[in-house]
Amino acid sequence: MCPPFHFAVDYAINPWMRPDQPVDTLLAVRQWEQLRHVYTGLGHTVHVIEPVPGLPDMVFAANGATVVNGTVLGARFRYPQRAAEAGAYLDWLSGHGYTDVRPAGVVNEGEGDILCTGTELLAGYGFRSDPGAAAELEAAFGLPVHPVKLVDPRFYHLDTALCVLAAGTAAYYPAAFDDAGRATLAKLFGELIEATDADAAVLGLNAVSDGRHVVLPAQARDLAAALAARGFEPIGVDLSELRKAGGGPKCCTLELRA
Repeated sequence: MCPPFHFAVDYAINPWMRPDQPVDTLLAVRQWEQLRHVYTGLGHTVHVIEPVPGLPDMVFAANGATVVNGTVLGARFRYPQRAAEAGAYLDWLSGHGYTDVRPAGVVNEGEGDILCTGTELLAGYGFRSDPGAAAELEAAFGLPVHPVKLVDPRFYHLDTALCVLAAGTAAYYPAAFDDAGRATLAKLFGELIEATDADAAVLGLNAVSDGRHVVLPAQARDLAAALAARGFEPIGVDLSELRKAGGGPKCCTLELRA
């Protein structure tokens, strides 16, 4: 995770970002600290990377890289405003015990568009990452990769429209995907929980699951109820200030799969 000490909305690279609307950085920090407290309270280890001045979106750690089985594939950002984040995250990972660290040759925005089912990868494209990133992912990790196309600009990253909950189970917003993408998801997951329009609109699917606990935006009440009905333990957190840049719990979290 990366604290949002320099968080701001100074530019617009997704539909959520409104530079004309003020951002309360201190509130963003308090909300981020609460998310970190939830993770540590659940017994998870949280590593913190130092934020770099001039990179206001660096708080969205999920975009920094993809880490699977100890291998790291770096990010390559679509927009120049975020480009320097890639090097900052690769430097941190190289300095913390990761030896198989590979820079990206194709545009991919890390775990924003790359989700792991445990044995396979999903690669979102359509707004940020390139379709060609799938081949680079397969070469780096040696796992099957399933590209899925995003079609609604509000859900510009895969992690805004899909959350892998456990083996064979995911939550998603069907309207964010094209027909082929929905068919791919139906083949990969035995159970798909559909988010309501209202929950998708508060980035309710930008959630993190450890297989039992699901940390999601507190405003996604219908999704929380649906998860609880299926035996998961939803934990709501308020990241409303970070949502002004299109982020939620998952955006703030890069999962290090050793």
